Amino acid sequence: MLTVTRRQARQFILSRQGLLGRYRFTGKDGAYRYVRQAGCIQYDPVDVCGKNAELTLQSRVKGFTKQTLSDLLYRDRLLVDYTDKELAIWPREDWPYFSGYRQQSQEHAKQFPGIPELEERAVAYIREHGPVSSDTLPIGGKVFWHSSIHWSGNWHKDSQAARSVLEQLYTDGVLLIHHKSGSRKYYDLAEKYFSPELLRAENPCPDEDAFIRWRVLRRIGAVGLMWNRRSDAWLGIGMSTGQREAAFAALSESGAIAAVQVEGIRSPLYMKTEDLSLMEAVLAGGIDTKARLEFLAPLDPMLWDRKLIEALWDYRYSWEIYTPAAKRKYGYYVLPMLWGESFAGRIEAAVDRKSETLVVKNIWYEDGVRRTKKLSGAVDKAVARLAAFNHCSRVSRMDRET
Repeated sequence: MLTVTRRQARQFILSRQGLLGRYRFTGKDGAYRYVRQAGCIQYDPVDVCGKNAELTLQSRVKGFTKQTLSDLLYRDRLLVDYTDKELAIWPREDWPYFSGYRQQSQEHAKQFPGIPELEERAVAYIREHGPVSSDTLPIGGKVFWHSSIHWSGNWHKDSQAARSVLEQLYTDGVLLIHHKSGSRKYYDLAEKYFSPELLRAENPCPDEDAFIRWRVLRRIGAVGLMWNRRSDAWLGIGMSTGQREAAFAALSESGAIAAVQVEGIRSPLYMKTEDLSLMEAVLAGGIDTKARLEFLAPLDPMLWDRKLIEALWDYRYSWEIYTPAAKRKYGYYVLPMLWGESFAGRIEAAVDRKSETLVVKNIWYEDGVRRTKKLSGAVDKAVARLAAFNHCSRVSRMDRET
């Protein structure tokens, strides 16, 4: 078992994430490579100063724009919107691994009278007329239905028939999201965009245990280092403690993961064995440690296990979007602020689209952080990048008025 210091563990994670030193990921190819490395990034529709998936990539990918992600999803079709870690975006080549989800969804639809007939009507209409949304699909009325995917928002209730049948066909894998207009989704037939070979490819995982192992390994790679403990990093996998323990044991026995003991942390952490060369470079002092200042997304892969972040960085972060305003310590949509190897604080920024202004409501610095001229300059540049990313022509700094 490797033994490393907390600083070395931090450097390893940051370097693997592409958040330390010069940018490792550039442009559309870089965005795609990062999503492949992470396995999936979480999608959340809230857009205060960029959506979560966009902010995740903006912090790592030089030259990334919102159009970059849209093109990868809806023009190039290299990425897919589907379930994984809750709502997620992942590489197209992983489609066969989720065949079990799609089969479960198809069986689930048979429980609800009327849904199969509505599916036939919807598919026939889309085949003739092209992409539709729930507002443009000419199927009226309501049906008693709930999705087999828990995040759909339709749970045991009478729901709009057009929306229900589109979501059902989407979870079945018959439809893909063709594009989005704001928060509205437009669907089209998957067969138009994916090859028959991909759509009919056999699942590489022969059983549920193999699928869990694949997903656990994927999540370890997404974070960089993970411990074998209950964690939000496992959300969406739906495994018991026993299944998680068995997955870690099997991955260790096969040599897919290696244990790492971090000084001062009781539980061992685990890394993908293929990342050993990066860890060796960290231990030899051979990585680029040039400091960058980046604002991280609230659901950034590096933050999936916030207890691990606290253990390694002594930094506590809570996404307070669902916390009542009176109980918030910071704000509605606050982003962690990473400066080099450390968290320097957090920022609350929001876009005023009418005036094309990025409004910086507040910046909170961590105790002990020296607000040097270099740090202030780095913050200013990062704020300017965030403004440009959101197509804002000006910045209003309320944090400097208080």
